[in-house]
Amino acid sequence: MQIDNALLDKLATLSMLEITPKECEELRGHLKEVLEFVDLLNEMDLSGVQPHQSAPAPLRADTIIHDSQISKDLLKQAPKAQDGYFIVPKIIET
Repeated sequence: MQIDNALLDKLATLSMLEITPKECEELRGHLKEVLEFVDLLNEMDLSGVQPHQSAPAPLRADTIIHDSQISKDLLKQAPKAQDGYFIVPKIIET
């Protein structure tokens, strides 16, 4: 894979970062090292290796608990609460 300015610009846009020309050269070197490492991993012979399978985690039974004290305790921990609801900052302007 070729690491050119177009790819770095795309990565900067996707990551919402501002990358200076000096940082581009440094980043290009780091990405090249990562890609070379991945190429080494791809060259490994894994034909005799079985995929790792872990035992599934035990699940607890879902039980419904009707306890009004739980919501009261949670609301006490909130920075702001009113009338049984959490008060949060407005994030969408209309």
